[in-house]
Amino acid sequence: MQTNNDLIRVLTREGVLVNASVRYWRGCLKLKPEDIGLDADALSKRLISLGHKRLLPKEATAELTLVEGRVHALIEANTFPFLNGLAHFLPNAKLGELTGTLKELESEYWLPQHQFLADYARLRAEATIEWRAMAEKLVVDPEKLLATIEAAFPQPERMAKHFSFDVQLFQISLPESLALELVSTEEQQGVIQARQRAVEEAGNKIRRDTEAFVADCIASLREQTAQLCDEMLHSINSCQTGVHQKTLNRLINFIDQFKQMNFANDTVMAEQLNTIRQDLLSRTAKEYRDNDFARNRLVDSLHQLSNTAKEMAKQDATELVQRFGELGRRKFNLAA
Repeated sequence: MQTNNDLIRVLTREGVLVNASVRYWRGCLKLKPEDIGLDADALSKRLISLGHKRLLPKEATAELTLVEGRVHALIEANTFPFLNGLAHFLPNAKLGELTGTLKELESEYWLPQHQFLADYARLRAEATIEWRAMAEKLVVDPEKLLATIEAAFPQPERMAKHFSFDVQLFQISLPESLALELVSTEEQQGVIQARQRAVEEAGNKIRRDTEAFVADCIASLREQTAQLCDEMLHSINSCQTGVHQKTLNRLINFIDQFKQMNFANDTVMAEQLNTIRQDLLSRTAKEYRDNDFARNRLVDSLHQLSNTAKEMAKQDATELVQRFGELGRRKFNLAA
């Protein structure tokens, strides 16, 4: 128990939980069978689903969709999913870079948001005309479908509430107690016991999940190392140029990224990457293309690193996780 508590404490010190949410009006409506003149009772729900239909063309929110995608990609590339994606763990080394980039993306978000709100009345009117032309071709009662479509458009004065760009940072902590709002004195003891059991169960689950989380992060970085090596080998073997400088730069950038993401102090994988950097990345792509011996050595080393990383990703990381927690305890004791 003490080791798990230390693990949570050092994890809290090594990073934060981040949650980024990009909201905008999607402009979609889920049609019902009766909206298009079909008998719902006569349809098989197992075989037929009308699904969501766009109220506006995709280009109306294309820039907002692009910003949302970039935010998600940024979070995915620089964090680890925590507790099944409840939030994302962000190592301290990446905190300044990621929050700075998120602020830039937020600035990019509000420009198309303001433009969309300014154009909303026009977009709504144009969409209504398009839907009318389509409804007259598709359904027996176009006015009924049009009424459903028009009702799905929010009023202009209520549209702004559908938009937000939120970034929240959290610390990891164990529950200590739950506030008591007692209905009667007779219930007090039972409520206290029930809530105390809930606290203990929640704490135990977080401890177990935290240990699994750290192990998963270690395995994930090792898997990413193997995947990059495989992609580099494919590029070298299939590209007409052979060794391209962009291919080498990918490995250089990955090693820098690994250092920032390696909060669990996976020294074995870090040493493997440092060796690769010292031995192989001092040459340029042109030097590899002009030297068959050097090129073959690069290919062999990438094969070896890929295989090693794959094997390491499958290994039990319990010892490394415990060492991470123990390191945190020693540092806390020194600081005390």
